[in-house]
Amino acid sequence: MAQYGINSPVDVIEGPRGESGVSWGAIFAGAAGAASLSLVLLLLGTGLGMSAVSPWASRGASAGAIGIATILWLSFTQLAASGLGGYLAGRLRTKWAGIHTDEVYFRDTAHGFLAWAVATLLTAALLSSAVGSVLGAGAQAGATVAGGAASAATVAGAAGAGSAASQSGSDSGAGPMSYFVDSLFRQDAGATPPPAGDAGTLAVSQPPARDAAGANAEVTRIFLNSIRTGALPPEDGKYVGQVVAQRTGMSQQDAEKRVNEVYAKAQAALRDVQAKAKEAADTARKASAYAAMWLVVSLLVGAFFASLAATYGGRRRDL
Repeated sequence: MAQYGINSPVDVIEGPRGESGVSWGAIFAGAAGAASLSLVLLLLGTGLGMSAVSPWASRGASAGAIGIATILWLSFTQLAASGLGGYLAGRLRTKWAGIHTDEVYFRDTAHGFLAWAVATLLTAALLSSAVGSVLGAGAQAGATVAGGAASAATVAGAAGAGSAASQSGSDSGAGPMSYFVDSLFRQDAGATPPPAGDAGTLAVSQPPARDAAGANAEVTRIFLNSIRTGALPPEDGKYVGQVVAQRTGMSQQDAEKRVNEVYAKAQAALRDVQAKAKEAADTARKASAYAAMWLVVSLLVGAFFASLAATYGGRRRDL
């Protein structure tokens, strides 16, 4: 008995001297079992998820159903793996003699928690690429949203420039601006382009005739530059109208009207692409945030369940 104060006896908790209160062998055994079961269940869940996805729009599970199923499967994986690891750690740990019941309960709980912690680290090491992709998705989505219109305009500009280059070399460009440029030079039914050198039909200020690929590439560059700046300059609109009138036989007024209409369609299409890109980035950011929060919740539940299972295993060990 030990005295603290005046006549206040307190039980002294003593165990075998020199004996550690941590059974690392039991902890690593439980962690190995938990990590192995967690890996097996994750692979099984991936296989089941792939079988539920269909390339056809009207078939297969919806994105919402797959998301809910993923959350439930991750929670089940944590409960099963953590419970197994905690039970093994509690059941295999060294039996302590002469230790107070409360101390035994605390040590069993600590063994379950340590087994869960080691198993979590092992699983994260094995699946580092997958965890990195989940965590990096939110940052990448945020950067995409922050980039916004500038990013989309850069992508469209690069694609259009590559299309123009390929058109001038092999006339095989299929960039996003090709459709609008091609629509400029469509001839109306029954209309025939004027013969070359007909000064009575063409204005003196119109540019000389050139090959179709070169004209398409030049108009593409003009459109890309004007979309990047936000408006088509009047002189560029007039020049493109002259090229269209030369190629199609339209009047200068009708050609400029067509140029303005096609440019407005191209600008509207680019705005639509930008809006969809922002919406997709925001959706990805929210999905990444929800996935991270549910992952944290499932891990905390797994830690609690591992500690609880370890106390149960420890009691079974001491029977």
